[in-house]
Order: sequence, then structure tokens, then C-alpha cells
Amino acid sequence: MSILNQKTIKHSVEFNGVGLHSGKKVFMTLFPAPPNTGIIFRRSDLNSNNLVYPNVFNVSSASYCTKLTNEFGTTVSTVEHLMAALYGLGIDNLVVDLNSEELPIMDGSAKNFVETLEDVGFKISDLPIRIIKINKKVTYLDGEKFITFEPNKISLEIDFEIKYEQNSILNQRNKKNIYIDDLNDMYNSRTFCLFEDIEKLKKIGLAKGGSLDNAIVLKGNEILNSEKLRNPKEFVNHKILDCLGDIYLAGYRMVGKITSSQGGHNVTNQGLRELFSNNENFSIIELKEKNLPHSFLIKNPLKSSA
Repeated sequence: MSILNQKTIKHSVEFNGVGLHSGKKVFMTLFPAPPNTGIIFRRSDLNSNNLVYPNVFNVSSASYCTKLTNEFGTTVSTVEHLMAALYGLGIDNLVVDLNSEELPIMDGSAKNFVETLEDVGFKISDLPIRIIKINKKVTYLDGEKFITFEPNKISLEIDFEIKYEQNSILNQRNKKNIYIDDLNDMYNSRTFCLFEDIEKLKKIGLAKGGSLDNAIVLKGNEILNSEKLRNPKEFVNHKILDCLGDIYLAGYRMVGKITSSQGGHNVTNQGLRELFSNNENFSIIELKEKNLPHSFLIKNPLKSSA
């Protein structure tokens, strides 16, 4: 059975934690799903209209996290870290069952998701995967912030830059080739915030579940956490993680080159909306051996797919 075929997990797995912004305790269970299901969120605390399908155009808010809303007003939020883990692990089909509106933040990274799912293992179907191929260069600008999508024949490359005038430690740039590079640094990189922004976030009803256990807090260039940086570029690597998770809302993995400066959830989402506004900008292809980018063969998580 080909590694290029659609994949789910071998059996269900549970995660418990707290919502970063809601502060509520969350119980989340991931269930295997058949081919062509995609990723589906299910609010088990609601009796009806409780399915939310990830979609670029279902993003109802992209401030401080990514929130999805269905046509009935049902929401799920802070989906980006799990979605990045699913993308990186090549999981195509899954049902995510939640008893609350927000996913658990865990330690602020995707580390727990990736390690647990690798332990569970994967089940490979007999149906091929599909990918989004970028055909034309598309740029979204928001002042000095921008994101660009352009063609790349063999991989998905994300080149991300962050700049903060008042915190020089945050001025970082990094590039990840998603199908070739070791992504552990990206998976392990935690969300971060400035100490002076904490009160502002709480005044607008956010970060109720935030703590030094699930976010890096910076006061000037000083890291207030007892655990310092997990890798030298943890700040920008977390931004790449967020970007990858937001990209997977497109429904399929992607082949292209993405460049972003000072972006975030909103810039990525607006860029994706611009990309998908014209069918000439992209193609959706079924990934078979004859049209396979070689990078899909170079990086293959065989240890977890048996």
C-alpha cells in the first residue's frame, strides 16, 4: 500500500487541557475517519448543528488565534497547532471531538500532539492523496506585513520573518522545507507574548488560560519562563507552525513557496482567500507516482505508518 495514499490514525486518542483564551477545561478525542472525509471538528457539548469543517472561508476571526464558524454560528478556535501537526504527519482524515469551543493549548506548541499521534500510529488507505499546486504568484499586503504564494515544483517551502522594534530578541527569520526538513524544532516551538500585552488581552476576554506553562512571556528581552528557549529560533519557528496550520485549512497539503514578513493568522488567511479567489492561481491534483514531487519520497514517516 503506497505511502502516497490517504492516511488516518490507527485508533482514537484523548487529550485533556485548558483553552488558552477561554480558560475552560477541554476534553478532546481524535477518531479515525475513512478516506475522503477530511478533517472534521465535532462539538460534543452541542446537540445539533455541531459539525465545523475547516475551510479558508470559514475563518471568522484571526486575532490571536484562528477561529472557525459554521453556517449555524457554531465555533471552534485555536485550531492551528493541531492542524499543523496533522499536516506535518500527513494525516488526511480525522474527526476531532470537543466538549468546548476551544482546543486545548497543551504546552503552547504542537509537541504533545505530534508525539502522541506518532505513538498511536497511522492507517493507510488505498486511495491517493490530493494536493494544491500553486500556479501563479499571489501577494497579499497589509502595510508592512505581507504574504506571498508562488510556484514550487517539488515541495512546500515557508520563509518567515518577524520584527519587533522594542524586543530585538524577537527579530528572527527562518525557512522550512516542510517535506524534507526535520520539523521537530517547529513542532516544539511555543506560542509567545509580551508581558505588557497580557493585561490588554485579558481586558478583551482573551488569554484566560494563559500561563508560563503554555506560553513564552517576554519582558523586554528577558524570558520570564524557567524553561528558556527550546531552540535558538523558537519565536519564528512558532510562527511557521501557525502558518502551516492555517494553510491546512485549505483542505489539502500544498506544493509551493510561501514568503511572509511580520504576518500572522489574519495575513495568512487573507492571503489564502486571495489565492483561492481565482481558479487560475492554483490546481488540485491527485498525487500519483507519475506526477509525484520527489520531496514526498525523500521525507517519509515510515516508523509510524506500519
